[in-house]
Amino acid sequence: MSNVHSERVLEVQHYTDRLFRFRVTRPQSLRFCSGEFVMLGLPDDIKPVMRAYSIASPAWDESLEFFSIKVPGGPLTERLQKIQVGDEILLRPKTTGTLVNDALLPGRRLFMLSTGTGVAPFVSLIRDPETYEKFESVILTHTCRTVGELKYGFDSVAATHQDPLVGEEATARLKHFASTTREPSEHNGRITNLIETGEFFASLGIPAFDAAHDRIMMCGSMGMIKDIRQMLEPKGFTEGSHSQPGNFVVERAFVG
Repeated sequence: MSNVHSERVLEVQHYTDRLFRFRVTRPQSLRFCSGEFVMLGLPDDIKPVMRAYSIASPAWDESLEFFSIKVPGGPLTERLQKIQVGDEILLRPKTTGTLVNDALLPGRRLFMLSTGTGVAPFVSLIRDPETYEKFESVILTHTCRTVGELKYGFDSVAATHQDPLVGEEATARLKHFASTTREPSEHNGRITNLIETGEFFASLGIPAFDAAHDRIMMCGSMGMIKDIRQMLEPKGFTEGSHSQPGNFVVERAFVG
């Protein structure tokens, strides 16, 4: 297949029986914006199954990282979860996506609201210098069912604080809020409920959403995105795109 790159697996780490991350080599010709996604697949005798995966590494990284769910019986993830270092991964060279800084109007605070593997594009963005050039404060939320499923987000934030490129800015300006829905943790409940009750803002010591200077990115469950959208639009928030930046953006690409 002439429009597909063959890359090699460099790292694999399993977090739970549902979630794992992997890192692969990067084609020298691949160019992308932090926050975008790419189509991935595995070699197959017939036609490879390709699915959209957000790139979790920043645009400047020499390799590509991905964070994946394991779907029982999934046409791709059933096999993908079994990859090992040295295995082959197929990658289409075209990247796209709406979770990019250019799809948002200028603002002061950037909120990145995620559930499950939806945190992946934000892991890319929190390590991109442009994010801190455009926003004074960056707030990442990550909601999962259990504490173990939050570990990738905690690991990624810790690595960002140590990053030689953005570590100083991230330590001063990046806030991380994690919650669980099925297991006790510091914050329990769906992010939508925690926003509605005010617990989210109170715990971080910040004011509530304001369309005048807040910009919001969302990636994760359709329920979360729908509920947050219904909160934002009455407050004057408008959805943005590459051609017409707005106050918030959402990603509709899913893996399976």
